[in-house]
Amino acid sequence: MASTERQRKEAGLRRLALVGFGVLLVLLFVGIAIAEGLGDPDIPSGAVAIVEDAPEGTGTITQEQFDRAFVQAAAAAQIKPVPKPGSEQYDGVKETALGELFDAIWLQGQAAEMGYTASPGEVAAELKKLKAQSFQSEKEYNEFLKEAHYNKADVLKRVKIQILSKKIQEQIQGDAPEPSSGEIEDFYEETKSTQYTTPESRDIRIVVNKDKSKVEAAKAALVKEDSVENWEKVAKKYSSDPATKNKGGLQSGLSEGGVAEPLNGAVFAAKQGDLEGPLKESRGFVIFEVVKIAPEKVQSLEEADSAIESQLSEQMAQQDFARFLRNYNGTWGSRTFCAPEYTIERCANFKGDGRSPEANPACYEANPEEPAEACPAPVLQVKPAMPGSVSVLTPEGEQLAQRPVPIEAEAAAPEGLELPPGVEAAPEGN
Repeated sequence: MASTERQRKEAGLRRLALVGFGVLLVLLFVGIAIAEGLGDPDIPSGAVAIVEDAPEGTGTITQEQFDRAFVQAAAAAQIKPVPKPGSEQYDGVKETALGELFDAIWLQGQAAEMGYTASPGEVAAELKKLKAQSFQSEKEYNEFLKEAHYNKADVLKRVKIQILSKKIQEQIQGDAPEPSSGEIEDFYEETKSTQYTTPESRDIRIVVNKDKSKVEAAKAALVKEDSVENWEKVAKKYSSDPATKNKGGLQSGLSEGGVAEPLNGAVFAAKQGDLEGPLKESRGFVIFEVVKIAPEKVQSLEEADSAIESQLSEQMAQQDFARFLRNYNGTWGSRTFCAPEYTIERCANFKGDGRSPEANPACYEANPEEPAEACPAPVLQVKPAMPGSVSVLTPEGEQLAQRPVPIEAEAAAPEGLELPPGVEAAPEGN
């Protein structure tokens, strides 16, 4: 098969197999666990998982449905042959297959609770559009279905879920709050010096040379005639700086701190038009003249208002979406229960080993070599915002995990500040 045809088919696979909203949910999913033995429902015979309170006819994932999703997940990952239980790739494909099945149920359930449906007409129109975008002919589309192990019902279901997920996203985006004039002004004041202020800049002409006598000869020549034409001659003759010697020594748009000391301080202390130096610096000796000063420019609130409003609106929409995801995952994760051999992190009855997948394995050794601060806490911790750290720029604040008070922190506490009753400082070194 030609490369372009293969790319079109892979694009089709991505479009038809993708549950766009569901993918975000998987990425942002936080595993939810419940206490052992507290009301876990029984998984019916012939089923691998159930989702409580799902729309009628969708809440049970049968072995047949899982087997079909497993083959499709392997095809999407281009894994051949389909992995067997116990093989290296089996668990990854199993998790992908279950995730897609959960996404389908969760999204349909969420859409139903929000009052959204996808009519047969909507599904047919969306499928027609996707086919036109991804395939050049009906034959190519049918070849794709065969390779992906999809039938017509699979495709219609995926397109339906895609429509529902889009409607959910649109409502979330539509419900996102807009920044007030006060929030816009606060943001402007907090960021004015960094985002809306153009610092003073200076254009200079310089001659650089390790030989001080040559720099002094250049200065003597420029004292006699301080013109652009003479700078061009003098810099070409005496300067060893390749960046400026053929440009009359011109170095444009210097902001304070843009060159090394002591040249930086001398340049920003000099008056325009004065020939300064020789000055000793890392490259040798320098003479310079400030030929132009562009003063600091501050963009007004009125000028910045529109850009700030757009930035804050996007930021608020992202925060609103993140809050929705947390609630969504918490709700539907707590309703999802899996048979023992099919239990993954997205199942409410998942029982992890308490080990963070991001942590160095050495953290869990009897005498870990990793420093304590590099290892995660043995239990999940609440991360409140540090007092005074919440602002328009950082609405979540600076979040630090709660932990025992180090003994050195207690010693450094302001006079009169005592630890709460029953709270002891951690031993030194913890």
